Amino acid sequence: MVLVEELLLQPTSTSMLLGLLIILLLIVYRLSSDDKSNEENKDPPGPKPLPILGNMLQLNLKRPYLTLCEMSKKYGSVFTVYFGPKKVIVLAGFQTVKQALVNYAEEFGNRDITPIFSDFNKGHGILFSNGETWKEMRRFSLTTLRDFGMGKRGSEEKIIEETHYLRKVFEEFQGKPFDTSQPLNYATSNVISAIVYGSRFQYSDPQFKEMVNRTNENIKLTGSPSIQIYNMFPWIGRWLKNWRLIMENYKTNVKQIKKLLDNLEETLNVEDSRCFVDSFLMRQKNAEKAGDKDSLFHEQNLIKSVSNLFAAGTETTSTTLRWCLLLMAKYPQVQERVHKEIDSVIGARQPVLEDRKYLPYTDAVIHETQRLANIVPMSLPHATSCDVTFQGFFIKKGTCVFPLLTSVLCDESQWESPHTFNPAHFLDEQGRFVKRDAFMPFSAGRRLCLGESLAKMELFLFFTSLLQHFHFTPPPGVSEEQLDLTPAVGFTLSPSPHKLCAISRTSNIYFQDIID
Repeated sequence: MVLVEELLLQPTSTSMLLGLLIILLLIVYRLSSDDKSNEENKDPPGPKPLPILGNMLQLNLKRPYLTLCEMSKKYGSVFTVYFGPKKVIVLAGFQTVKQALVNYAEEFGNRDITPIFSDFNKGHGILFSNGETWKEMRRFSLTTLRDFGMGKRGSEEKIIEETHYLRKVFEEFQGKPFDTSQPLNYATSNVISAIVYGSRFQYSDPQFKEMVNRTNENIKLTGSPSIQIYNMFPWIGRWLKNWRLIMENYKTNVKQIKKLLDNLEETLNVEDSRCFVDSFLMRQKNAEKAGDKDSLFHEQNLIKSVSNLFAAGTETTSTTLRWCLLLMAKYPQVQERVHKEIDSVIGARQPVLEDRKYLPYTDAVIHETQRLANIVPMSLPHATSCDVTFQGFFIKKGTCVFPLLTSVLCDESQWESPHTFNPAHFLDEQGRFVKRDAFMPFSAGRRLCLGESLAKMELFLFFTSLLQHFHFTPPPGVSEEQLDLTPAVGFTLSPSPHKLCAISRTSNIYFQDIID
């Protein structure tokens, strides 16, 4: 050993060669150690990544879920893919996704926060937070939303009230073609606004319209290829037009939210909580009185939580309803059967939630729409909360995980015709509604959508009310076959831009159409 040290101290070619030899031996030793370790801690397989770019060149950045589904056929239900330099574990198929999110709920229960969502939330709020912040905000939100009737009679009344306003908008088009997206966005936004802010907005209110439109635009832009690339290489953000537009929209929405919060705080009555915001402000003031400097009930968590609820409670439900109406126009025989069931059970009275058990076919149509539309195909990204060995593979703590929900909703082992619109997936031989374990549009486990019960109520009440009063058709000159079911590019999968005709079922036009 002394001889080695002496040689290394001499600036000769011999010492340099010996030094290189020692380094080479160390590398070989390390690699052999890693190989032995990998026998016990085996990484999931996957396509070989390129330096820096990872598997980016193999991914369809407009529709990455399609590429990932194809990769799962080659690499299995648990595999590795690199989004740029970032390692991601993809979970595919019903059994694997369920096992991870339900049986390993704690291990796969953290949220991976991509750069674009970090820009918005900064670790605050409900959707894109972890640790104590997430636990406290989710617990408070669930309790408070239930107190204000989420999934109960209180929210049912708010939804029913909103169905009347929505129907009036549809009637104003008098059977002429129109884009259903904005009216449906405003209706679903008002339901969550009534719970969060304690009041609804007029559809004509310019500030309300702008806030909803900006939110929906941001949801669309966050799924664009340029933002996918930004998430891989965040340093390019300021040069991206979409990133600048997203941040501008978000900052403007925050200003509007602050105004609404200030108005509610000025009229706050601690003896009478009117809404989610009131309940939060009361908790905040109590913490301030108690001198609790570590309280999580502060302005940033309030703004981010309200923003999360408004975005999540609006776009996903309205998008699903758009798919519902598009599919009714696409498949008139299905629509006619829904009409007949609603007419026989409800007639002309207002549909209520209690009717759902007596409308199995209508309920099946709604569920099948959610399944086929699969509007959040990759779920929101998860992260491992600790080192975990899953299905024989070792996954390190903090690794990003994509539960591929589209692979669950189209799992060929779970659905008879996974790629076609088939309400029979949710009906037994007697025509009764049946639940399916592989129906996971709201995800599962610890990160299950907290607004699931509200969304289910909205989908049923809005859909039955609209189908009770209207018959939906393609615009004149467009056949059912020409209606395009290809989703638009975005963070969620919304229908491509289209127009429909909402023909009143009491009008002469509708009855003449039936006779013809």
